[in-house]
Amino acid sequence: MKTVLIVLLIIPCWVFSQIRTISFSDLERLRKEHPKPVIIHLYTDWCTVCTMECFELTKDEKLVKALNEGFYFMSFEAEKTKETIRFQGKDFHYIANGKSGIHEFALALSRNKSQPVYPLWVFLDQDFNLLDYHEGFLSPSGLRNKLKEIPEAYSGSEAKP
Repeated sequence: MKTVLIVLLIIPCWVFSQIRTISFSDLERLRKEHPKPVIIHLYTDWCTVCTMECFELTKDEKLVKALNEGFYFMSFEAEKTKETIRFQGKDFHYIANGKSGIHEFALALSRNKSQPVYPLWVFLDQDFNLLDYHEGFLSPSGLRNKLKEIPEAYSGSEAKP
């Protein structure tokens, strides 16, 4: 029984690829060293669609490779991240509301300021200009199509979606 449990816990590590994420504190330094477009993925831990989306995306090794090589990928938990985030010279803070809350950064990125839609995808060029915005589930093929529209992500990279 223990062997079966150990195998079940280890298999996902072998089967699914990992999307490399960076922190906001590392973004500015990395961007200066090697400019690349930025993808910000906002999610919550209670969002079932977010969980399904993550599962589907990590199964696509070619897509994960393209994300890892061509983009800075930032995954952001909108309702649990409590540290202050500095982005484009502005500080964003967590707003507590009883036992829960939301981060100002999630509100700043969302088009619906009173209730953001999750998952939320924001695509920025290497100078942080908005390229695309997507609310809701994004399939691997949908993400692949969006990435193909960002050609500067692949200069010098062999990994294309």
